[in-house]
Amino acid sequence: MLQAIGLTSSPRRNHSPLVDDLTFEARPGCVTALLGEPGSGKTTALRLMLELEPGRGVTYFRGRPLHRVPHPAREVGVLLGDVPGHPSRTVRNQLRMLCAAVGVPASRADVLMEVVGIAGLRDQRLGSLSAGMDRRLGLAVALLADPCTLLLDEPAAGLPARERAWLYGLLRRHAALGGAVLYTTDDAKEAARNADRVVSIASGRLVADQDVADFARTRLRPRVAVRTPHAARLADVLGREARAAQRAVEIVEESGNRLSVYGSDCAEIGEAAFRNGVLVHQIADETGDAGAPVPPVPQARTRTGVAVRTEARIEVAAHARATTPSPAVPPGTLPEAFAIPGHPPLPDGSHPDAQRAAEAGTEDRPEVRADGRGEGRADSRPEASCEAHPAGAASGGEPSGAASRALPPVRRVRGPLRPVRYELLRVFGTAAPYLTAALVVVVSVVTALLLARAGHAPRTRILAAWPELSPLPPAALGAGFLGALAFGEEYRYPALAAARGTVPRRLGLLLAKLGVCAALALTLGALVVAADAAALRLVFDAAGPLGAPANVVSPVFGWAGLLVGSAWAGVLASGAFRSVSAGLAAVLAVPVMVAPLVRKALEGPSAYPMDGLASRLRGLSWTPWPPEADRLVVGALRVMAQPVGTALVLSLMVLLCAYGFTGLRGRVRW
Repeated sequence: MLQAIGLTSSPRRNHSPLVDDLTFEARPGCVTALLGEPGSGKTTALRLMLELEPGRGVTYFRGRPLHRVPHPAREVGVLLGDVPGHPSRTVRNQLRMLCAAVGVPASRADVLMEVVGIAGLRDQRLGSLSAGMDRRLGLAVALLADPCTLLLDEPAAGLPARERAWLYGLLRRHAALGGAVLYTTDDAKEAARNADRVVSIASGRLVADQDVADFARTRLRPRVAVRTPHAARLADVLGREARAAQRAVEIVEESGNRLSVYGSDCAEIGEAAFRNGVLVHQIADETGDAGAPVPPVPQARTRTGVAVRTEARIEVAAHARATTPSPAVPPGTLPEAFAIPGHPPLPDGSHPDAQRAAEAGTEDRPEVRADGRGEGRADSRPEASCEAHPAGAASGGEPSGAASRALPPVRRVRGPLRPVRYELLRVFGTAAPYLTAALVVVVSVVTALLLARAGHAPRTRILAAWPELSPLPPAALGAGFLGALAFGEEYRYPALAAARGTVPRRLGLLLAKLGVCAALALTLGALVVAADAAALRLVFDAAGPLGAPANVVSPVFGWAGLLVGSAWAGVLASGAFRSVSAGLAAVLAVPVMVAPLVRKALEGPSAYPMDGLASRLRGLSWTPWPPEADRLVVGALRVMAQPVGTALVLSLMVLLCAYGFTGLRGRVRW
């Protein structure tokens, strides 16, 4: 059950709010359409429900607001606009990455690709998908965690008629198994055909909340669409004949030499045009939109028995036009405009729900049960548990030919390694780490060869490819860049959010990013040192890299600490300031700005000598460590005592506090 209460967006300056005190509900087992013209506030209403838009009001998902739901992706599946994801990431990698994020097995990605009909595009890049395939991928992402509620913004926008039929069949199957579906549309006829309940809004306010039968009876009615180069003349002819016959006929002059005639049929209009010599290019029966109940539509002029309106109307049902006159609909049948693709009538031409629709005063469309057959209204469906039901399946109108199949029950994947699996898939799903490592190794080798040829730099700086004039070696810059991508890429392509909002701040996710980036930094540093040593040995026939083992501890600790610290600085800065450039700026600020200040503060003799510090720490420890560990402790302390090491530690502490203050929240957990 979805309940939206008093949704009101923050008003812009000198403008009224886009959504004003909107209250409605979407019931389980029911497909609800949020109907409104473009600019009426439909998308803003969805963003208010997801707490992505500032404003007032509250939305309850099965009795809880979204910020109090421990795992939002398991409660609500969202499709707002295009699928957020890196354009160079493949479809399969995107879905598997999100499987790790929401805690479902990676095999569910393959199952959903089969269900939505994109199994053949698993290796396709996201940036190369068409509009229809992007919509299919968006539905797969929304159904990934088997949510109870689906919120979809214009899910059929830009899709051909056949793919629309498949999409709405998928939504109906989700609702038939106990889920709630809410989607937005500006097509009244499409809402009447595919929804169980229609919520109409105008200018951000609620206009009507109706069952689809009441909506069709009060909003939709049959009309005859006529295209003629003599629209005004034909309107006068039809008006005269209607007054003569004392019949109520409404004629609406549309744009493009079109007329919409209510209260007549194709035969009468065609005969009247033939008798009066009026050329007609097209004539067809349609189901027209009578317009929203409020605000009232003004009438330009009124004649006896004929009302002619000249203002623009919403043109609906353009794909469902008939080219031949349609007789009156007999009891037990349904008109073509309200037929569900893939669900033909009975052999005698009747439909089980047509008689009930006729008794309600409208030609209602049949419901679709999970097995694909007609069934009663959605209100009669039992409410099911969303944690136990499969999310949906492709309908018989699947254009790509994929077999209809139900999704198996979702098995939750738990454990502390789930965010690590997500982070590994995120990192290696694009070419960024490979290109960064290759560039860093090439620049480091060239720099090391130049420093060795100059002959003035110490061997440690040669192996690190760190000139005196450079603030950081290439490996540290590469590690900082990879760290900055950890959060910066997600703020640019927010795949983790409920829908295109900020990246959720989760402690498990932060620890996973820090661990993975530290491993990447150490791997990059080892590659650089190995490549530099091999190049020096190949060109200059140089000896071993660092000499005796006693001289290895401090340089190794310093090198590892510099790389890991740079990577962590990039992670925390990009998470706090939501930008890759901010992460790189923080990495460069440590040696350029912070280190000189620390060096100046540390000038003079130290008040705390380090002699014997390792043995004193061993005496304070609860568990004794071996004497060989003293060298490691002394090496780490000497690194931290250096100005750059101290500056890096201080910077990491400041960035960690900034990350926490900018939104670390414990309400959402892994």
